[in-house]
Amino acid sequence: MRKFLVAAFAAALPVLPAGAIAAEVKLPSALSWTAYGTTSSGYAQSIGLGNMLKGKYRTEVRVIPGKNDVSRMLPLKAGQAEICACGIASYFSQEGVLMFASESWGPQRVRNLFNNIGRNGTAGVAVAADAGVKTIQDLKGKRVSWVKGSPALQTNMAAALAFGGLTWDDVVKIEVPGWGQSMQAILDGQSDAAVGSTISSVYAQIAASPRGLFHPTFPHSDEEGWARAKAVAPYWTKQVVSNAVSGESNTSGKMPFDGATYPYPIFVSLTGLSDETAYGLTKAVMENYEVYKESGPGMDGYKLENQNLIWVFPYHKGAIQYYKEKNVWTAEAQANTDALLQREDILANAWKAATAGAFDEAAWLAARAKALDAAGMPVPFRD
Repeated sequence: MRKFLVAAFAAALPVLPAGAIAAEVKLPSALSWTAYGTTSSGYAQSIGLGNMLKGKYRTEVRVIPGKNDVSRMLPLKAGQAEICACGIASYFSQEGVLMFASESWGPQRVRNLFNNIGRNGTAGVAVAADAGVKTIQDLKGKRVSWVKGSPALQTNMAAALAFGGLTWDDVVKIEVPGWGQSMQAILDGQSDAAVGSTISSVYAQIAASPRGLFHPTFPHSDEEGWARAKAVAPYWTKQVVSNAVSGESNTSGKMPFDGATYPYPIFVSLTGLSDETAYGLTKAVMENYEVYKESGPGMDGYKLENQNLIWVFPYHKGAIQYYKEKNVWTAEAQANTDALLQREDILANAWKAATAGAFDEAAWLAARAKALDAAGMPVPFRD
């Protein structure tokens, strides 16, 4: 009788695809991860996710705010944190460029777990409506904010200009000390445009000011423009923007509109994070949206259906295990990760050869470009 009941119970279980036997969430009692400053949406979201992990899995999360891009990656490199709720500078660390083209850094082996991809355009351009700009091409000759010490913002604006066939030489560069000041310069009439997210709170101030706010679009049908932009910022992706301050004030005159984006925050680790923890954390975040959805701004960006599994980072094996269980990990996604792992090896070998003697940044960048060219791979940040 007992054998019959066991057999009947087994027959009633759902049949899962091969290799899709779901594993349990096993997380350490404590996790540390870095994030943007305490006033950022990334920090607020991290706190929300941390509260979920504590309530559901008894995992205490310590969120470490970092003032700049290097300070957010440094605890990972030093083994003081397992995760970074990072911005796009984590991509620069993987490439060993900009602020990471230094003797103490070089290319890092970064692994992606999951990201927040919302309905806004993180790579938007805020333009004063009275500047007469209707398209990105119209920025020619206009005053554009250039944020000192922020290669991420500089690169985003350079990519936006490239979309319109422009460079920094085609605009009047207005140097400002920070992102907040880049927007204030528009309000004060010192600048006409600056880069930022379409939902940034300061956008509401610009929209309500005498100057007004305008969103030039990045038409998705303009493949040449997109090729130029992605040559500068390979991490850009097309986004149908349905969340924007004064959104209807755009080139198309209607919502939603064609924009550009990339995830924020980007949840990455280095290779030392265990498969078990990477799997458990990814699964916990993907499957507990109802628990944390009201805990911070834009939490819907963490939903499984919003994840982009074919992007600029290789995915962690533990995260891949979860995505396979959910039948969303494709052959194309695996090929992309495999190619990125090969790229990491090429960069690591080039770094080793370039730093065998005294370090020289120019020599490293030249060696990096030569190695990637030889492998037939794209070379963003060549200079």
